[in-house]
Parts: sequence; structure tokens; C-alpha cells
Amino acid sequence: MSRILEFTKMHGAGNDFVVLDGIGQSLPPLEALARQLADRHFGIGADQVLVVRESRSADFRMEIYNADGSQVEMCANGIRCFYKYLRDRGRTTADAISVETLSGIVRPRWRGDDRVTVDMGRPVLAPAKIPTRLGSGEGPVIDVPLRLGDETVRLSCVSMGNPHAILYVDDVDAAPVERLGPQIEHHPSFPNRVNVEFVEVRAPDRLRQRTWERGTGETLACGSGACAVVVASVLGGRSERDVTVSLRGGELEIRWAADSESVFMTGPAAEVFTGRFRWGGQ
Repeated sequence: MSRILEFTKMHGAGNDFVVLDGIGQSLPPLEALARQLADRHFGIGADQVLVVRESRSADFRMEIYNADGSQVEMCANGIRCFYKYLRDRGRTTADAISVETLSGIVRPRWRGDDRVTVDMGRPVLAPAKIPTRLGSGEGPVIDVPLRLGDETVRLSCVSMGNPHAILYVDDVDAAPVERLGPQIEHHPSFPNRVNVEFVEVRAPDRLRQRTWERGTGETLACGSGACAVVVASVLGGRSERDVTVSLRGGELEIRWAADSESVFMTGPAAEVFTGRFRWGGQ
């Protein structure tokens, strides 16, 4: 028997989401539902599906499902959209809220004009906690060689609640994202798979980035990836601590004031449309 589900389509700098209210409506198993909703030919089309849930430890809980149905820890572009969704529907009027995720409590703050700043917390640099088998001890993992078939690439690894591997290139537009992205994502050096950032340094305060997201493929933006990129670039002596990261879908402002402090990300959130979806469990 089919059922009708209400949804909202949103995006943050081109990273697009289907948002479901898991408080006001009953939802079927999310893994299969996420795959169908995210399908760009037979569904709505999205990089990820976000689900609003009640929380015992924060104001709300955000569940995140990739296009392949796998559940992940954190999405920085997603949490900006999640917050705007809650404000637009009167679920909160607060200028700052706490959101429970699989990576911990995240705190977005409203900046006006559909812009949100997110306290992403301190970066995780210890290899075992990222997790990656590259490097040892407390890290950081900066420009470590990784063999991929007949070639070797150099990666820097950071977790911002989810794992990222950063690869610097001369021209990000010509970067072999489709070829190297899946190889690195599924490499044994990353037991939980990994998001892969291809980065071009344009200036100490400006970086360009493309991202291969685990379980999804290339996306137009990755907020946690932009944070990881700035951390790796600071530690590698490639950038300043206040950086504009240009992605294919827009720009994000990233600030990491000191090694001992949180990373802050500011960027847009937009609603595209709302609708109803007939779910038949197929």
C-alpha cells in the first residue's frame, strides 16, 4: 500500500537536499526511501536526504542519508538548510539552536538574509579518529603519499565530524575527480570510506574546491569539506586562517582562528520547492 510523504527540496551552495519532517509524519525505512528520493531520474533528485527528529540532548536531531542509502555523521551544508527549514516553519524562532548529529552536537546561528554560521567544533587530526591508516600517533596527516595503481598522490586527512582526504592540484577544473575520487573513497586506508577534496590554491585567502562525496559522487559543494580543506591548508602553510572557499555551487567563508579553537563556517541556505511524493516501497 502506498503512502503520500510531504517533502521540501533545499540547497546550500548547490549541495542539494530533500528534507523530511520525521516528527509530524510517520516515515518508512529510510535507507530504501533515501535511495528513491535522491534518484535524479525516478525520484526528486538530491545529494542527501535530511530528516528532522526529536532529540533528548539538543533542540533537534538531524539524520543524514546519502544518495546510496547509507547514513552519515555530519553535513555542514545540510545543517544550514535544516536550520532554515525549522525557522521557516515556525519550529524555532531562536537565533541559535543545538542540533544532535551522529558526530555530536552542532550549533548553527542565524545571520540574516538566509545565511547561517555553524560552529563546526575543533578538527580531528589523529589518524585513528579520522579514521585513516595513513599516519600515526596524534597526527596531523599532511601530504602523506598514497599509492593508487601506477601513480602516487599526496593526501592530507582531517575529520570535521566526517572523514576528508585533501588532494592539491594545479587546476581544479581539470582535476581527475571522477577517476581518483572513487579510488580514494574506497581505498583500504579509509575504513569508513572518505570524502575527497580536490583543491587549487588561488591566494592565501582564497581556495577553489571540488568534492567527491562518499556514497554520492561529485557534489556542487561540501561545507565540512571546505572546513577540512582550510585546516589542512593552514597546517601545510598554504593558506591564512580566514579563507573564502569557492565551490562549483557558490562560496563559503571559513575561519579557524587558532589550532585550539573551533572552525566556523558561514554560507547560504535556500528553499527550492515543496511537494508530495508517493512512496510504494518499491
